[in-house]
Amino acid sequence: MSARARNALAPARRPRDDRPVDETTAGAAEARLPGGGMGGAVRSGDTVRRAAGPWTPTIQRFLAHLRAAGVPGVPAPLGVDDRGRDVTGLVPGDVPAYPMPAWVWQDDVLGAAAALLRRVHDASASFDRGGAVWRLPEREPAEVICHSDTSPDNMVFRDGRLVALIDWDTAAPGPRAWDLAYLAYRLVPLGPAGADPGPVPLGERRRRLDLLCRAYGEPAPRDVLDVVPVRLRELARFTRERADGDPRLLGHVRLYLDDAAWVEARAASLVAAAGSA
Repeated sequence: MSARARNALAPARRPRDDRPVDETTAGAAEARLPGGGMGGAVRSGDTVRRAAGPWTPTIQRFLAHLRAAGVPGVPAPLGVDDRGRDVTGLVPGDVPAYPMPAWVWQDDVLGAAAALLRRVHDASASFDRGGAVWRLPEREPAEVICHSDTSPDNMVFRDGRLVALIDWDTAAPGPRAWDLAYLAYRLVPLGPAGADPGPVPLGERRRRLDLLCRAYGEPAPRDVLDVVPVRLRELARFTRERADGDPRLLGHVRLYLDDAAWVEARAASLVAAAGSA
């Protein structure tokens, strides 16, 4: 993915549904952003715009909550534009794309990602869920609000340092391990079929899984590994339902299922010495 920026801008007026309308970049040229969450997104000036839905007011309120709690790098929620699209501010920095650059696999990136996710989760626990509408179903135990797509291509970096998580449209309540399992899959990594940058020794995966869990603070590596196959099979189901015959998406389904089976077959080895380093 290319560089993105997220700067806070004030909404201009309120429409009849009381959601603020952003008019600060009216007439600005738009450029489609790689990724951008479900449905894609465009950059317009110093904002990001994407299709809105019933979940949009909840997500915007949640972003405001995280910002008020001091979570770094959270995009500013700016309401909707005159076309009814969800608008957030841009966060300056680089968003890496697959195949990931070598620096993404450094230990400090892994630790920073786990620490940032912990801050998000801790801050989300006090979010008022009354009347909330989510794009994805809630998962029990709904301990926190999960980002739901904790992959490095949804992270912003500056000079190789993690500064933000972006693309929040699929956030939804769930257990901490639900997010942490997907982060482990993508960044330890735990996916020879769909996530790895190349051959990764089992011992190195084990070491990095332990590092991830220690940087987050909980749960234990075994608890995370138990969730990874469940998370990947749910992702495969979700992707298949929306593939509409798209061979690229159906290929992703196969990769997720292959990696789920791979993790299950090696779970014991992946935690054999975890925590002993």
